Amino acid sequence: MNSNVFKLIVLGASAYALFVFLVISFYPDEPENMHWKDREEYNKVQISKLRLGSTLDEVLALLGSPDITEAKIEKGNTLQVMFYRTHHVRADNMTTMDECTPLLFEKDKLIAWGEGAYQSFQQT
Repeated sequence: MNSNVFKLIVLGASAYALFVFLVISFYPDEPENMHWKDREEYNKVQISKLRLGSTLDEVLALLGSPDITEAKIEKGNTLQVMFYRTHHVRADNMTTMDECTPLLFEKDKLIAWGEGAYQSFQQT
């Protein structure tokens, strides 16, 4: 193999590796910056990995800011429900509760998610 061709191949591979490194380093794919379709899929995958007892901070680090949130204090306990978009219902340029999966926190600990979580929040 000609040494000039080899040098060009090594130079091209090095330039590509540097480009990939820079993209990964400086353009993190934060959930808040995703297109809504990508965000829905991302949220579904991440919610399936959740475990009861996760802290509010852990969930926020994993999923980013919620699309909708509600909170209240009931009998001295702080309850918060956060809604993350997980499915498309209608094309109205708005994210509504029926397009989201609710996550229920009590004292900053995840205690439930899914439709029953929001019903529990409303009943307490």
